[in-house]
Amino acid sequence: MKKLMLGNEAFARGLYEAGCDFVSSYPGTPSTEITEFAAKYEEIYAEWAPNEKVAMESAFGSSLAGHRSYCGMKHVGLNVAADPLFTISYTGVNAGMIIAVADDPGMHSSQNEQDSRHYAIAAKLPMLEPSDSAEAMEFVKAGYEISEKFDTPVIIKMCTRVAHSQSVIETGERIERSAVPYEKQTSKYIMMPGFAKKRHPVVEERTKALTAFAETTSLNRIEEGSDNSIGIITSSTCYQYVKEACGDTYPVLKLGLINPMPVELIKTFASDVKKVIIVEELDDVIETYVKKLGIDCTGKELFGYIGEISQNIVREKILGVKAEFKSVSEEIPMRPPVMCAGCPHRGLFYTLKKNNCTVIGDIGCYTLGAVAPLNALDSVICMGASVSGIHGFVKSSGKEHQGSTVAVIGDSTFMHSGVTGLINIAYNESNSTVIILDNSITGMTGHQQNPTTGFNLKGDPCTKIDLESLCKSIGIKRVKVVDPYDLAQCENAVKEELAADEPSVIISRRPCALLKYVKHPGPIAVDENKCVGCKSCMKIGCPAISIVNKKAVIDSTLCTGCGVCSQLCRPGAIEGGKK
Repeated sequence: MKKLMLGNEAFARGLYEAGCDFVSSYPGTPSTEITEFAAKYEEIYAEWAPNEKVAMESAFGSSLAGHRSYCGMKHVGLNVAADPLFTISYTGVNAGMIIAVADDPGMHSSQNEQDSRHYAIAAKLPMLEPSDSAEAMEFVKAGYEISEKFDTPVIIKMCTRVAHSQSVIETGERIERSAVPYEKQTSKYIMMPGFAKKRHPVVEERTKALTAFAETTSLNRIEEGSDNSIGIITSSTCYQYVKEACGDTYPVLKLGLINPMPVELIKTFASDVKKVIIVEELDDVIETYVKKLGIDCTGKELFGYIGEISQNIVREKILGVKAEFKSVSEEIPMRPPVMCAGCPHRGLFYTLKKNNCTVIGDIGCYTLGAVAPLNALDSVICMGASVSGIHGFVKSSGKEHQGSTVAVIGDSTFMHSGVTGLINIAYNESNSTVIILDNSITGMTGHQQNPTTGFNLKGDPCTKIDLESLCKSIGIKRVKVVDPYDLAQCENAVKEELAADEPSVIISRRPCALLKYVKHPGPIAVDENKCVGCKSCMKIGCPAISIVNKKAVIDSTLCTGCGVCSQLCRPGAIEGGKK
């Protein structure tokens, strides 16, 4: 049956049809939906893991037990999972194992633009790159075959455009597979130095075999063109841009197996054209490989190392045709990202800014606390870095910053990698104040459950991690829970904990305003007769509040009635809402 599917949905369909039994992932845009779609199939066990390292190790365990497995993450998540990645390259697998990593060229929802192909090269693992939804599904199936044939995990690299674009696929039936019997093999699976030294040559021989496989596999293909003055080597979504811009004019070598790449196939292709152009996003991975083969080619001098490529860029750089755009006479107002109306983080960030706190931030929707008018964050690095970072900041600066510095981190991010930083704070005794922004969900990636919510990926009730008990169990004696809608309570807690001469945790607890089960009291309004136009209500940056004719106005279609603004209104022009 033919269907129109997102790349991520098609990927999940591939897992289903290939007989995958076990899925473990951590949500990260643009990879999240693969696991969410996989969870809809009753035949697949699917879960959210606390982080990507745990997900990969769990998937490896399933493979070791003889079941086809999968773990998924975004590109920065692969950094977290790099530890097991490099070692399971040595051990190989029992049943097939697929690792999906979704890159984000253009940084639509990421803090960096790293190219995951380097991980495949460094770990010496095969990597496939689909260019549309149909290939996403088929490459999963091919990936399992490669995994089991060559005794290796297989990485499949998605990207934002392939993951979140739709194209037609043709679905098939699921092929049920019997579990591969587990056999104890100490020299294969126990990576102590004596055994690991013997596994490295196995990896090198596997790479040679995969390189030979790359020469003939249908994953790599040459498409003929009418004009051999140029030959284009490309992969992933760039292949689509090339075909849209150039059609069938120039021959194209489309690489689906991006590591290891073929040798003779590339040489043959290059020998049949006058000039070779490499079209790839981010780093010069293909270009460097081709040049190492002694082939003259052009790539990054045309397309650069930054951001996404597009059809228009390909058309301009290869065909010399610039795209024409229609201009709009009126100036379009900017729409910067802001925290939602009723967001529970807003009151807490207002409090921190009011008290001139240095705020070490973390990864989540609360990162928006960095933008105007709150401007409340001082640094954001990676998942969990706020808790580890404040320890080093406070330890090094001593009394200078102890009474004015806090770390903020979400509940899901805290479980991902913040808890180990808090253990470090307790163990090495820095006078740090950590604020856990507990909105009862993983908000940034689309409301996924996490270990603190009490529900699993399927929505079934499960063990709920108690944050207060957890913090106390690792040695934090001062743990305080506040309602971020109550500004006075927040301010008292922040001042008290900053004044304390020991580590402390503040849990700012209020569910995400967008959760379906959250009941809001309804919009509140401004009494125009009482409003003096002081703009105090504007300091929290709520998108529901604006100034019209020098008076505050609240948009009833946006306002949830959280009541934070009413606590700032000294004339009493705003009344009602939660307090």
